[in-house]
Amino acid sequence: MNIQFFITLQLLIFFALSLSSSTTYAGNSKLFREYIGAESAAVRLSDVPINPGVEFHFILAFAIDYTTGGKPSPTDGKFNVFWETNHLSPRDISAIKLHHGNVKVAISLGGDTVTKHQKAYFAPTSTASWLKNAVSSLTAVIEEYNADGIDIDYEHFKSTPEEFAECIGELVTQLKKSGAISFASIAPFEDDGGEVAGNYRALWRKYGGVIDYVNFQFYAYEKLSVAEFVGRFEEQSSKYDGGQLLASFVNKGGGGLGPGDGFFDACRELKGKGKLGGIFVWCADESAQFGFRNEKKSQDLLVK
Repeated sequence: MNIQFFITLQLLIFFALSLSSSTTYAGNSKLFREYIGAESAAVRLSDVPINPGVEFHFILAFAIDYTTGGKPSPTDGKFNVFWETNHLSPRDISAIKLHHGNVKVAISLGGDTVTKHQKAYFAPTSTASWLKNAVSSLTAVIEEYNADGIDIDYEHFKSTPEEFAECIGELVTQLKKSGAISFASIAPFEDDGGEVAGNYRALWRKYGGVIDYVNFQFYAYEKLSVAEFVGRFEEQSSKYDGGQLLASFVNKGGGGLGPGDGFFDACRELKGKGKLGGIFVWCADESAQFGFRNEKKSQDLLVK
């Protein structure tokens, strides 16, 4: 073999491998998202401060494919509303959208529990039956609540990663194709057994092209420093390569990096690197007791 040809071939292989292993970042964004409705019936959409300079998403938590009343049971894709409905009615949603042109609404599917002591499982009877029921029932809920998108937040599974990927990926695909939604997000996290992460990465590998945002639950980690948070963010960016990854915190405390412990410093560092795909918060129900001060700080950071 010609030596020059061999050297050229080796260089081409090196550059190909370098390109394939690089992480694609979606870039900075002014997207702010907040879950609401999972813990309190008292908080109103109008209570939450909305900066006109951001794209603001309220995420209603949760719609679950379980029966309501008594002891809920799985319905194979027939979704019902489980968020606190006192101030999250279709009328309330229409009013907040009318008053704030930058507000959109998403419906989050699944969540951790159906009731306080009952987990919400992803448990399809079959891909075909679950998908048929889910498209039909969610289209009705989306239309009733004037929603713009859906968020996938299943955390417990009685299915394989392949089934989860096929059901959820096709659900998003069909709802977008019909015009029922304009965007979709997922809310993964790293868990000890790898079940949650494995399901979402299977979904991303096959259907990442139809998923617009990654609401990664950084607060599911143990306590992090600013440097560790930035490192975790970059690690997850590589796992959801090309996705618009949002930084996150929980107002009431817990894991990850809290707003009083350097979260905003980490976000400024990520923004300086052109990597901050937005911020989301869990949740408005808890934030009310803090006067929504961290929502204000988050949105100010995004627009500056």
